[in-house]
Amino acid sequence: MNLQKLKDKKWKFSPIPNIEESNFNKSLERFFNMRVNGLTRENIQNSLDGRLYNYDGPVVIKIKTGSINKNDIPGIEEVKERIMNLEGRNSYTIETINHMKNKLNQDEVRYISFEDINTRGLTGACNGQSGSKQDTWGIYAYNKGVHFQDNDEVEVSRGGSHGVGKIASNAASDLNVMYFANCDEKGDQHLGGTVQLIEHVHEKQAYRSTGYFTDIEVYHDNSSKFYPYENNFHEVFQKDTRGLKIIIPYFRAEYDDEKDIIKSICDSFFVSILNNKLEVHVNEHKIKKDTILDYVKNQDYYNQDITDTKKEFTPLYLDTYLEAPSQKITVSNGEEDYNFHLYFRYDERIPKGRVAVVRTIGMKIEDFKVTGNATKPFNAVLIGGHKEDAYLKSLENESHTKLSKDHFSDSKLKRLATRFINNLSKEIKGVIEEAIKQNNPTDGSMNTDDILYVVETQFRKDLEESLGTVKINKGKSLVKSTGKQSKRERRDKREKKGKEIKYEKDFPKRKRDPLKWQKSNDEINNTNGQEKKRYSAHPEMVERVILNNKEMIKFDFSKSDQLGESKTCDISFSLIDGRGVEYKNEFKIQNNYQDIIDVNVGKTCDYRKNVIKGVQIKDGVAQLQLKIRKTYNRSLKFVYYVEV
Repeated sequence: MNLQKLKDKKWKFSPIPNIEESNFNKSLERFFNMRVNGLTRENIQNSLDGRLYNYDGPVVIKIKTGSINKNDIPGIEEVKERIMNLEGRNSYTIETINHMKNKLNQDEVRYISFEDINTRGLTGACNGQSGSKQDTWGIYAYNKGVHFQDNDEVEVSRGGSHGVGKIASNAASDLNVMYFANCDEKGDQHLGGTVQLIEHVHEKQAYRSTGYFTDIEVYHDNSSKFYPYENNFHEVFQKDTRGLKIIIPYFRAEYDDEKDIIKSICDSFFVSILNNKLEVHVNEHKIKKDTILDYVKNQDYYNQDITDTKKEFTPLYLDTYLEAPSQKITVSNGEEDYNFHLYFRYDERIPKGRVAVVRTIGMKIEDFKVTGNATKPFNAVLIGGHKEDAYLKSLENESHTKLSKDHFSDSKLKRLATRFINNLSKEIKGVIEEAIKQNNPTDGSMNTDDILYVVETQFRKDLEESLGTVKINKGKSLVKSTGKQSKRERRDKREKKGKEIKYEKDFPKRKRDPLKWQKSNDEINNTNGQEKKRYSAHPEMVERVILNNKEMIKFDFSKSDQLGESKTCDISFSLIDGRGVEYKNEFKIQNNYQDIIDVNVGKTCDYRKNVIKGVQIKDGVAQLQLKIRKTYNRSLKFVYYVEV
């Protein structure tokens, strides 16, 4: 194509001989699946990386959403022309292209912008596509998969490393288009942009998939060089203070939710915000050190029921980080040791255990699952130092959302990464197990007095039968009895036993039934209209043991005359405290047990509120096996009621 004709276009695509690649950039789909969380993470992380040197205050980021007339979007008509010429060659690209074409006829277009303050911005915009490592504009604007390094110490603490994060902004646009406005330390203002399409033919010429919103300088030898446009465009695209501003038109409806944007900021950057390293304004909302709790502790944003925390852990992380003491743990990859601060909290109410792995810039990498402990009741925040940050950075996947070994091609590095991740689980597992021991002393102890008495009595009887008795004769010497009694001894024993029987008949002991009938106001009506009688169970007839995640309860009704010929009964629970005060209707079965098995028949029992229905009685005994929830308080004491 004639280079002079190319110069007349606002968007520049590189010409190629033929189309060889017919797919969209795979990173687009990856970031699209991450939705607004991936968008905010990448852009806020980039702003934190660009913090002014020797500045201790917060980086301020202003996020705005709104609408703009399509005619105010620079060069958008050229992007539309390219999209109309796209041809899909598989179902995914055809579907994507059709979606893009359906969005072209909007007059008012939704947009989102990210503007940072107290940052360095990009340098060397006036030098254009220089190729110099000192000109960050050229690297950011024209190089894919590359990020800029200018300071070793700063580089270690950076959030980014793979150089693909810029494409997260393209993925947030229905047309895969984004712009960036820059104001450098000299006050020079420029505007650039990129669009991610597929390789395509336009005006009988094949082009690469990526287009750049940029000017071009054509030289006499037919060589060329990109230069940015001076920023004289619509106010939405203006940036007049030092720093960078990202503008994304045709903002996807799936992303366009103010509440989700605010939550994604709190989820990923709560440590930065709490440490006053970051302040984010979302339209009229300000999320900063003094206000973050107003959002995280707000039921409109996060579920505040700790027992239902299964996917969103940010409220727990904030409490843990602010209130829990930290302890040092050391994790090795087999060659080096890495030291971390672990803020750890154990709480039986927590249903899912997660560890927030956080970089020193304050960005959470992931909700780390400790192997074999994902359902343990704990919450933790893990933060290292300078050395640890460098290693964690090397382990991050390209979207900075997970510690992984998969991106390493070197077998040794992959092996070390695997060992580190496994050892991280191992070290935290030890902390969890110690917390469980401290918070769950041995329960389900049994009184063995009766067992020992029976064993001792039986042993004495067996010993007497096998050895006989030992007597002392008149000469005081010990002689062994043959074990047989004389006629006189047998007669005396019969007479003594007869007197004991007569005495018991004259003064019979009162038998106490282990089931005590409750007054009529405690009786309930059966479904067929018949009254059910309700009895309280004496503690002696109940055996209760808790083992791991199961509770076993045995009811021995064999000494009771109250149940008659009943084959089933209903059993209810009532809490009782250490003073013997009963709290009726306080205990909820569904909140404490996952499953209830009738041991006699091996079937699951139904229940209503705190009453277990239709428990089978076999040989005077009813037995239950209950699977307890993680939130169950093992120290609870109960009064049990039986209804027949």
